[in-house]
Amino acid sequence: MSLEPEFEFEKYGIGVDDIQAETEELFKKANEANESKGLFTVKTGNRWIDQAKTRPIPKMLFGEFWFEGELCILFADTNLGKSILAVQIGNSISRGEQIRGFKLEAPKQPILYFDFELSDKQFENRYSIEYAEHYDFDDNFKRAEINPEAEQPKSFSNFEEYLNHSLEQSIVETGAKVLIIDNLTYLKNETEKAKDALPLMKHLKALKNRYNLSILALAHTPKRDNSRPLNVNDVQGSKMLSILADSIFAIGESHTDNSLRYLKQIKVRAKEKRYDADNVYLCQINKAFNFLQFEFIDFSTEFEHLKQLSNGDKEQRISEVMELKKQGISNVEIGRRYSVSEGTVRK
Repeated sequence: MSLEPEFEFEKYGIGVDDIQAETEELFKKANEANESKGLFTVKTGNRWIDQAKTRPIPKMLFGEFWFEGELCILFADTNLGKSILAVQIGNSISRGEQIRGFKLEAPKQPILYFDFELSDKQFENRYSIEYAEHYDFDDNFKRAEINPEAEQPKSFSNFEEYLNHSLEQSIVETGAKVLIIDNLTYLKNETEKAKDALPLMKHLKALKNRYNLSILALAHTPKRDNSRPLNVNDVQGSKMLSILADSIFAIGESHTDNSLRYLKQIKVRAKEKRYDADNVYLCQINKAFNFLQFEFIDFSTEFEHLKQLSNGDKEQRISEVMELKKQGISNVEIGRRYSVSEGTVRK
C-alpha cells in the first residue's frame, strides 16, 4: 500500500486540493474572529479591498447627487421645491426612468416616501389638473403619512420612539430599499442641538446598514444671507447632520428670476465634486400636464444667481463682522459664517 497521502484520501473522494481549500477556509475564519474583537474591526488594507470587491459598485439614483447605499441630505429654504424634487426622484426610481439631465443607473424598484408635509388632498392637487386627470404613479411608489387616529402604545416611552419603530416596521413590510424622508424635523423634536442630531443620524445610519438602504432625507435651512453661496453650514441643525451624511446637495433660488432654481453639490464621497459654485444645475419648476416637476435648463455659476449687495448691505455686514470681532470670534470662524476667506475678513 502506497504511503503517499493523496492516494489514501482519494479512496474517500477527497483530494489534496480539497484539504488545502478547507485549511485556507479555517485560517480565514480564524483571522476574521481575531479582526472583529471589541469595538473595532482591524484588517490590512488589502483585506479591506478584498472584502469590498465582493460588494456591487453603487449605482446612480439621481445623477451624481445621490448614489445607492448613501444617506443623502437635500436641504433648501422654505417653498423652494424640496418636496417637488423629492417626489420626482422617487417617481423616477419607481419607474426605472431617468429625469432628463440626471442619470439613473439603478433598476426599477419600490421606493418608500414618508410624507410629513402634505395632506393627501394637497398631494392630489400637485399631481392632477384641478383634482381631475390624475397622474398615474407606478405601484412601486409607496407613500406613507402619519395616521392621526393611531394611539401610542404604552410600551413606547415617547412619540419619537414609536415613530422610529413604525418607520422600521414599514421598511420590513414593504421590502423597499430606497427611502425618502420629508422631512427630518418629524424624526426629532430638535435638530438644532448636537445631542439631538447625533442620535437621529445614528438611527438613520443603523437602518441604512441593517437593511442595505439608500436614504434621501430632506432638511430646511435656517434664515440665511442670500448673497452668500450655499455651503455645509446652511444645513438646519448641528454640524453632526452634515458630518454623518454620505452626500449633501441643496436647492438655491435665483435672484435674477424667482422662477428659477439651481442645484449644488455640497458634500460628495462617491466621486469628485462636479457641481459646485462654478457649475450648478439650473432648473425651473413646471407642471407638465398633471405632474409638478423640476425641468433642467442649463448649467450656470452660482454667483450669477446670488443676491447682489447694496452699499447699505455692505456697511451692515462690516458692522456685523466688527461686532463679532469684539466678541472674540476668530477671522476663520467669521469667514466660515459669511462664506469668505480669512484674508477677506482681515481686510
